[in-house]
Amino acid sequence: MNANTTTQRIVVLGAGYTGMMAAVRLARRTRKMDVRITLVNPSERFTERLRMHQIAAGQQLADYRIPAILAGSGVVFRRAAAVAIDPEARVVTLDDATELVYDHLVYALGSVTDTSNVPGADQHAWTLDDPRLAHRFARRLAEIATAAGTVTVVGGGLTGIEAAAEVAEAHPGLTVTLVSAEQPGHMMGDRARAHLVRVLDRLGVVRKVGVKVAKVLPDAVRLDTGELVASDLTLWTTGVRVAPLAAQAGIVVDEHGLIVTDPALRSVSHPEIRAIGDAAAIRMAWGQVHGTCQTGMAGAAYAADALAKQLRGKTVQPFRIGYFHQPVSLGRRDAVIQFTHADDTPNRWYLKGKAACAYKAMVSGSPVPTYKLSKHLTMRAQLSNGGRATRDIAGRDDRLRVR
Repeated sequence: MNANTTTQRIVVLGAGYTGMMAAVRLARRTRKMDVRITLVNPSERFTERLRMHQIAAGQQLADYRIPAILAGSGVVFRRAAAVAIDPEARVVTLDDATELVYDHLVYALGSVTDTSNVPGADQHAWTLDDPRLAHRFARRLAEIATAAGTVTVVGGGLTGIEAAAEVAEAHPGLTVTLVSAEQPGHMMGDRARAHLVRVLDRLGVVRKVGVKVAKVLPDAVRLDTGELVASDLTLWTTGVRVAPLAAQAGIVVDEHGLIVTDPALRSVSHPEIRAIGDAAAIRMAWGQVHGTCQTGMAGAAYAADALAKQLRGKTVQPFRIGYFHQPVSLGRRDAVIQFTHADDTPNRWYLKGKAACAYKAMVSGSPVPTYKLSKHLTMRAQLSNGGRATRDIAGRDDRLRVR
């Protein structure tokens, strides 16, 4: 289809970190073309997912609204949820019974915490998926803090560590327990992990390591060892699941429901669909990309640039990304940054203390200023392309001719 004579209809599903980046950057890249971009999201509030642990601990974040962020970009916002995709007809059905026809689709629906695998987790555990729930959690947290209550954080990944530290610092009278199958910070080098452990000790965070939760009760969690841990509030941060929308539509997905992509982040079964962020199964020469903001934002920027080039009939280079760091906040006054190789394994460099706090604030602060700048400037969003480790894409380093 000739973009100069026929309007290209582009639909972006999801206005999280990646969907928003893709929409505003694509609008900038196609500003002189006959393109209509529609961004679909169930809420008009932009959720800063990386900072939900701060809300849960009682802090107030800025209330950003998607229409205000998009103002002046030309992107049309639809407040709705996608309930079905017909990839053959290229139609998205929304929950208000309307349909959107697309020529190109950017699938950025992300993921949510999976509470379905452990009995009682879906009934009695809280998650950090929604700012409204995080605010409710914070109010309940303040109530139990007055009675020197107990909080259990399940999951020793970066989210669990940040949440446990944030809650313990904000409410020092609480007993905060972190339950983890592996040692918290196991993905880091020895020195960075040692600092993390020292801070958790200073904050009084109790650790139950090498165990899993077998059942969540209204006022406790039962471990797989049989031990019962008192818990007035349980915060679940382990395990993710994606929306079943792609699988239900017949789009090729992997065993986790992620859309399988080619080196240009296009669906291998429906190349008019690009998948980014947590919804995409992306493979580099060094291995599978796992969902993080650093890879998601870079993938979104790449997808926007690649689609804009495609509409102009230009060649598209394969997507290349490598990990650069593992930034972890440890409350408001401490942090640790583990720098990494492209495959996310730790290298010798790390930051701690005030320097790490400043670094963390720089790289993990609100992305809204970046979106606003992207409406007017062409910006480079990729921290690292992984160097030599990512150059062998599907056994080659050639350019892709995408039409």
